[in-house]
Amino acid sequence: MTSKSTEAGLKELREARRESRGLYWMVGLFSFFANLLMLTGPIYMLQVYDRVLGSRSEATLIALSLLVLFLYGIMGILDYTRGRVMARAAARFQSRMDARVFDAVIRRSVQGHNDRAQTGLADLSSIRRLISSPVLVAFFDLPWTPVFLAGIALFHPWLGLLAIAGGGILILITLLNQVFSRRPMMGAAQAQNASSRLSEELRNEAETVQAMGMRQAAFIRWGKARTASLEEEINSTDVTGSFTSITKSIRLFLQSAMLGLGAYLVLQNELTPGGMIAASILLGRALAPIELVIGQWQLVQIARQGWSSLGELLGEMAPEAKRTELPRPKARVEVKNLTVVPPGERHAVVKNLSFSVEPGEAVGIIGPSGSGKSTIARALTGVWRPAGGSLRLDGATLDQYSPEALGQHIGYLPQRVELFEGTIAQNIARLQEAPDSERVVQAAQKAAAHDLITKLPGGYDTPVSTASLRLSGGQAQRVGLARALYGDPVLLILDEPNANLDSVGSAALNAAVREMKADGRSVLIMAHRPAAIQECDKLLVIDNGSPVAFGPKEEVLRKTVQNYQSISRVPGQEAAQ
Repeated sequence: MTSKSTEAGLKELREARRESRGLYWMVGLFSFFANLLMLTGPIYMLQVYDRVLGSRSEATLIALSLLVLFLYGIMGILDYTRGRVMARAAARFQSRMDARVFDAVIRRSVQGHNDRAQTGLADLSSIRRLISSPVLVAFFDLPWTPVFLAGIALFHPWLGLLAIAGGGILILITLLNQVFSRRPMMGAAQAQNASSRLSEELRNEAETVQAMGMRQAAFIRWGKARTASLEEEINSTDVTGSFTSITKSIRLFLQSAMLGLGAYLVLQNELTPGGMIAASILLGRALAPIELVIGQWQLVQIARQGWSSLGELLGEMAPEAKRTELPRPKARVEVKNLTVVPPGERHAVVKNLSFSVEPGEAVGIIGPSGSGKSTIARALTGVWRPAGGSLRLDGATLDQYSPEALGQHIGYLPQRVELFEGTIAQNIARLQEAPDSERVVQAAQKAAAHDLITKLPGGYDTPVSTASLRLSGGQAQRVGLARALYGDPVLLILDEPNANLDSVGSAALNAAVREMKADGRSVLIMAHRPAAIQECDKLLVIDNGSPVAFGPKEEVLRKTVQNYQSISRVPGQEAAQ
């Protein structure tokens, strides 16, 4: 039984599929005439064996052959058209769902649930492949199987009984195939996903694997996952392959049996030779869709699983309601009794936290590792939703802003800066296809990244796939800082911003904070290193997710830190650790 949320997701998929009803009706109409034209072969054989050979008329044979050539040409055009129409229906379905599924995948991943998120787009592709595959067209031909079987019975009841018995056996095999192949296919898919996840993790951390001599151990671990995946895939292939082989053998035997029985009836003068050949051809036409469905059942099963999984994903990640567009906010942040439970966890990392930031202020949030600083950053950016309390930007809770609008008002520099496929300029401009060059350069200059970017082979147009090999951690962090500063945000959130910065980068960071304050913006800095809080007006000290102290920087440092005088030095003079 499906839950209400899953049913809502499946309803979305059905509605998207329903948009191509006209195309499906067109395929059904083409299938009607294509299957009618499949009678061309049997009728031709009847005429050749029962009329042409008896009359020995070459003119009749030529006329019939030309007519058959024309009819088969029409049938080929119809088959070709059916395939093209289904390909377009598949493309329409995927195009209709691409944005929705992509959005659901991102939101699901942000919440820390990567199970269905990792396969969401792959599930959509599996459904598209099924719609455009010959096996779905075969489903349009299946209703004609009883018609062809009944046509065989018109030649002789015994032939009809043989055809119906054979068709029943193949249908039974189809059902057994569905039952016995479901579990192996699901196991193969799960094992493949696990293997892919591990290989992606190892690839992303290739430098660590290489530097620390972990290649052999990593290969052994990946090899186990890969072997498990291959074993499951072999089991799945064995099951489906067995049913495919059985189906093919039975179909060939049935056609031979049809010829044998037909020959016997001819000898008994109960059937003509043309009827014998025509019945054999009709049987092949009748059983062809069944054989195709069984042979391609793995594709059907994968698509069915994808349909179900995608329905659950879309149901859990319901479309976000449209929000009234709010005016550009002032840089006033209010946090009241904030409680945050990270996605996938049960215990709160941040508890009952309250503080405020006024326009033109910079607030530093300090505390030991694991105290909840990064959690606060994720909550303030709207990535993680509060489990309790409220977060307000200029009086409005963060959920009153759409994610796109909120992202334009907030600049965020995470601890680990990841650059995306594209140019340096596109990365700074937050992946815009046509970045505003002036704003890109301005943001890079504020982050002291302009000089290092211009020294790259392509400058701002250097592809990241090339530049990432040349950028140090500090350089990448400066590009990330430029990205955070791009677009004139009212609130800048920096999570360990100078973890990889040198003195030049730290000076640029402090200059950017001063400029934000001078323009009436707000800055929140999560930090361990004293240099990061030089420009802060206030400090919030947290421990184990709870506030310890909040107030003017000097006052808080005096109360909580023994060497506060060294920490309070002028900007650029970091205290000895």
